[in-house]
Amino acid sequence: MRFNYRFLGLALAFAAAIGATPAAAACATLQDAPCEVASGNYDIALPDNVNAGPIPVVMFLHGAGGDGAGVMRNKGMVNRILERGYAVIAPTAELGHGQGGHWNFQGAAQGRDELAFLTEVMADATARFNLDPNRSILAGFSVGGSMTSYIACEAPDAFSAFAPISGSFWEPMPKSCAGPVRLLHTHGWSDGTVPLEGRPLRGGALVQGDVFQSMQIWRAANGCTGLKADEFVSELPFLRRSWTRCTPGSALEFALFTGGHMIPPGWADMTLDWFEALPPRS
Repeated sequence: MRFNYRFLGLALAFAAAIGATPAAAACATLQDAPCEVASGNYDIALPDNVNAGPIPVVMFLHGAGGDGAGVMRNKGMVNRILERGYAVIAPTAELGHGQGGHWNFQGAAQGRDELAFLTEVMADATARFNLDPNRSILAGFSVGGSMTSYIACEAPDAFSAFAPISGSFWEPMPKSCAGPVRLLHTHGWSDGTVPLEGRPLRGGALVQGDVFQSMQIWRAANGCTGLKADEFVSELPFLRRSWTRCTPGSALEFALFTGGHMIPPGWADMTLDWFEALPPRS
């Protein structure tokens, strides 16, 4: 039986709400001061419809050397998500290597437990800002996309869906994942920073994994019956393929776009349209 991380998030949110202090309640949105939790901090922006009930949320993980404030400076992406009625949460990775924030793929033994941190962030934000963790997307760019992939593999119930951009597994690749996922992977056709085929770094000490092999891991996790995709959609700038003969309740799609290492224009609408078309999770 898989542990229900969404239940854990709700429980933590309840605890946070009970124990919140007046200072904590003053956590800023779209201001200089991030929101603090025990193991880190996050920035948050809220849509205009904050009084319409629990708010769906996109939690977005920055790339290497970045921080949550940097995510919020991507106004084109953030404003479009807000316009669609979603909150945007941007956690900050721990500092490392003297180059800003770096997400920890190796687990708590090598540094911060990122699953525990992101669960804590979701619980805290839910308590402060009336968010809906049952309508939540974990997304990320570059190394943030890789971190998104590892969270999806380790805890597929931690978020409602996952949307990594230009970042996936590293070598050694996971042998398997904890269960079926709902995941949309987006990648640039000519990405030279995280090539589709992967690449070695630091003289081979680190190796980015092959994205096509990552898709094979996701097909296995979702119990898909074939290698070839079942549906193909060309809506420029995206070329999309999806696997539908898979475990009920799962979803798997791969979107390519012409371009390199970037968050492509139109990504927010494509991803939210995909998410909103998914059937409710049982």
